[in-house]
Amino acid sequence: MPLTRRDFTRRSALSGAGIALTGAVGSLATAPGALAAGEPADPVRSGPGNGSDETGSGHDEPGYGPLLPDPRGVLALPAGFSYRVITHSGVTRLETGEYTPSHHDGAAAFPGPRGATLLVANHELRGTRERWPHPVPLAEGLVYDPAAAGGCSVVEVRPQGEVTQWVGIAGTSTNCAGGSTPWGTWLTCEETEELAGENGMTRDHGYVFEVDPADRRANRDPRPVRAFGRYAHEAVVIDPQRGHAYLTEDADGPNGLLYRWVPPAGFRHGRGRLRTLADDAGTLQAARCFDSVGRLVDDLSRATRIGTVYGVDWADVPDRDARTTPVRRQFADGAITRGRKLEGMWWGDGGAWIVSSYARAESPAAHDGQVWFYHPKRRTLTLKVLLGAGGDPERAGFDGPDNITVSPHGGLIIAEDGAGGQHLFGATERGRTYPIARNERNLGTEEHPVYSEFAGVVFSPDGRTLYASMQDPGIMFAITGPWKRNSHRH
Repeated sequence: MPLTRRDFTRRSALSGAGIALTGAVGSLATAPGALAAGEPADPVRSGPGNGSDETGSGHDEPGYGPLLPDPRGVLALPAGFSYRVITHSGVTRLETGEYTPSHHDGAAAFPGPRGATLLVANHELRGTRERWPHPVPLAEGLVYDPAAAGGCSVVEVRPQGEVTQWVGIAGTSTNCAGGSTPWGTWLTCEETEELAGENGMTRDHGYVFEVDPADRRANRDPRPVRAFGRYAHEAVVIDPQRGHAYLTEDADGPNGLLYRWVPPAGFRHGRGRLRTLADDAGTLQAARCFDSVGRLVDDLSRATRIGTVYGVDWADVPDRDARTTPVRRQFADGAITRGRKLEGMWWGDGGAWIVSSYARAESPAAHDGQVWFYHPKRRTLTLKVLLGAGGDPERAGFDGPDNITVSPHGGLIIAEDGAGGQHLFGATERGRTYPIARNERNLGTEEHPVYSEFAGVVFSPDGRTLYASMQDPGIMFAITGPWKRNSHRH
C-alpha cells in the first residue's frame, strides 16, 4: 500500500536529520540513516585536512592522498596508482577496422568469458552522422535509425591485457547514461525528444534500448522499450526484488522528473524480455514528494539541508509516448516534484542513488550538486550529498556531479561535469570528499584552459580496476592502485 502523507508526517515527527557539512562552494556532506532518530550532529567544516580539497593531509584523511601531476599531461592520480588507455576515439579501432566512436558517456562492467571484463560504453552523439568525425559505425543488423550518430560499443578486456571492441547498438541519438540490469545487460538511454522528420532523424527518439554484452545476436533488430516512455532519458536502474524501473530525466522548461515503471502483473524480468513488452505495458509514474508536514515539494532544489527526508507518492503519466506534449509538461506546476539535471543513478544498498547535477535560475534554489537516496521499502527520498552554490568552483572544490557508482571498497565514486577542473572524486559516510583523478588534458589554451568532463565511472567485477572516461574526444581508462576501505552507510 502507498505511504500516505499522514503516515509520513507521523514518522517524521520522530526523526532527525543526520550529519551536516557546511562551508564554501564545493563542500559536500552525507547523512547516515534515512529517518534516523536523534538530534543532528554538529556540523563538520570543510577545509584543508578534511578531505575537501586535493592538498589536505592528516592521519585520519579518507582517500589516497594528493594527486600527482602526470608527466604525460593526461591523468593525475595519487601515489601508487596508475592508468592505462583502453579505448581512444580516433586512435584505437573496432575489430571491424573503424575508429573507436567519440564522446564516451555512461558505462557498466560485466564478467566475461575466461576471466575477461565486458564493458558497455555509451557514445553521446547528438543529431545526424555527418556532424561527427567518429560516429558509431552502422554495423549490419544493429541499426535503429541510419541517420543518427550515437549508440554503444562493447569492449572486452582480457586478463592478459588484450582489448577487443565492437558495436552493441547503432543509429540511436544522444546516448547519455543508462544502467545495468540484474540479469547482466545494459540499458542505454537517449537524452533527446526528437521525432521522425526533425533534425534529420528518420525514426522517433527519446527511448531506452537494451544491449546484451555477452550475446551479439540478442542485439540484432534494435527495439525501443516504449513502455518506459519517450522523453529526455538520462539513467535507469532496476529494483532486483520488486522489478520496478527508476528513471531520471535531464531536461528543463520545465525541469525534469523522476520516474518509476511498475511492471504488469505476471511479468518476469530476464534477458530479452523487455523487448516483448507492449508499448503501454505496466504503469509509468512520476514522483510526488512531500515534506514532514504533508506539503508537496515542487522542486528538489528546495532541500538545503543534508538529511532532508521526503515521503514519495507516484502519479500516473497520462501519455507516456508524448506525441504532442512532453511528459514533464503533462503535469501542472505544483502538482509534481521536479528537479534540474536529474542525471546518473546507481542501484546499491537496497535502493537507488540519484544525482541532480546542479540548479540555477530555472529552479527555486541554487546548488552545485545533490545526491539523493531513494529507499523503496520506506518510500522515502533522502538528501545525502549537497554541493553548495555561491563560490568559485574553478578555484576550489568539486561541483556538477554526473555519473555515479557505489564502490566495492565503500562510499560513492562520482564523475564531475562542472566548471573549471574536472575530477573523479569519492564521498564517505562522514561527509568527507577526496580526489581520485584529475583531467590534465587541456582542450583549450594556456590562457583559457578547457577540460572535458569525466563519465562512465564503474569498477570491474572483481573490484580491482576502476574504469572511467573523458568524454571529449572519448578516452576510456583503466585505473589501478592500492584501493582501501572508504565506507558509507545509507
